[in-house]
Amino acid sequence: MKFPKIFTLKEIASIIKAEFIGDENFPIYGTNEIHRVKKGEIVFVDHPKYYEKALNSNATTILINKKVDCPEGKSLLISDDPFRDFNAINGYFRDFSLKNQMIATDLDIGDNTIIQPGVFIGNQVKIGKNCIIFPNVVIHDFTTIGDNVIIQSGSVIGGDAFYYKNRGYSFDRLKSVGNVIINDNVEIGSNCTIDRGVTDSTIIGEGSKLDNLIQIGHDTVIGKKCLIASQVGIAGCCIIEDEVTIWGQVGVASSITIRSKAVILAQSGVSKNLEGNKTYFGYPADEAKSKLKELATLKKIVK
Repeated sequence: MKFPKIFTLKEIASIIKAEFIGDENFPIYGTNEIHRVKKGEIVFVDHPKYYEKALNSNATTILINKKVDCPEGKSLLISDDPFRDFNAINGYFRDFSLKNQMIATDLDIGDNTIIQPGVFIGNQVKIGKNCIIFPNVVIHDFTTIGDNVIIQSGSVIGGDAFYYKNRGYSFDRLKSVGNVIINDNVEIGSNCTIDRGVTDSTIIGEGSKLDNLIQIGHDTVIGKKCLIASQVGIAGCCIIEDEVTIWGQVGVASSITIRSKAVILAQSGVSKNLEGNKTYFGYPADEAKSKLKELATLKKIVK
């Protein structure tokens, strides 16, 4: 999430009442998660296992729960609970806002776009030209939709991420302050749910087509000209490259990469990265030919 302007390290520290290490005028542009963080942004880390990864990431400010040596050219925010304070920073700049009308007044809608009755559209949404948004679609704040996009009834674009910290006695939600970007010529079926990024964007690439009843998790990036059939569930932080085909009831675990032109056959479970230009089947998903041979061998053994 980008801040509305550049803030200093001292100013951000004052929001969460944290100690800081570094120049008090060190510039901060926003917040982000470790897999998407860029120069000028804050990332949080609250487990020693991930200290080095965070400190050596693209982040230039690290919100951390231990005093450590500050890498050159970076700054630190010291907190007893980085998860809580990351939420506090994000909530300070982009908190929940009550809506009292179905369609916000600060929209940017292109020519010849049709918004049918019963659609809810949040604040600062951009929709391109020649789109059709069918009844009872929900489009949450900050969503960007390109040209020639079709979204069928009942779909929800930009809901909160499924991202929690287990406190032992409860689950704490990580606030979602990112958005969804739907590029040109995308079609989305009925009752699909595409979660916004936690701090960045969930992206649907140009020309991709989604069937009904599909779940796309936070910060996942779908490439160009992908085909995704009904009841597919894709977890957060995945990368699905161009021209991938995913058939019905496939499940994809978080942080998985599926390379270009891969085909995932129905009811497969993807638990590891998959190479492109191959067809996969089963759980855990493997090349279809070898998986089918395994099944044939098992059948012989049973006999």
